[in-house]
Amino acid sequence: MKHKKIVFVCSGNTCRSPMAEAAFRKELKRRKISWYTVLSAGINAAEGLPMSADAKTALSEAKIAYSDKFQSCILTRKVVDEAIAVICMTRDLCDLVPGKNVMSMHELAGKDIPDPFGQGIDAYRITLRMIRECFPAVISRLGLDVKED
Repeated sequence: MKHKKIVFVCSGNTCRSPMAEAAFRKELKRRKISWYTVLSAGINAAEGLPMSADAKTALSEAKIAYSDKFQSCILTRKVVDEAIAVICMTRDLCDLVPGKNVMSMHELAGKDIPDPFGQGIDAYRITLRMIRECFPAVISRLGLDVKED
């Protein structure tokens, strides 16, 4: 069976979306949900930047693994077309990404995830907590908790 792609999207792909990618991967593993590949991208990303140091710290403190080789990438039409779900951190970002598989965290879980960039480690901790609080609704709304044959 081919893996289905889920893509988390923010602006620069160095803060919110890479944290969501790593945390969602851990949540799917914890729930024993397989056949999904979790990625992240940015709408205005500069290619090849590392994840922000505060994002790494927040993930490490939460005992969430991430790749030291992570590099930011820009969201492409190909990635959107190949994904079963493109999940934008805010409703505003959705307006910039056309596609019937594009939705926001607000649409799925009732809240936008604001950008913590430049606000210090506490903002990143709060952002990660907000992202993780959305996961039960995201999993349910996307039907990922339904067993496939």
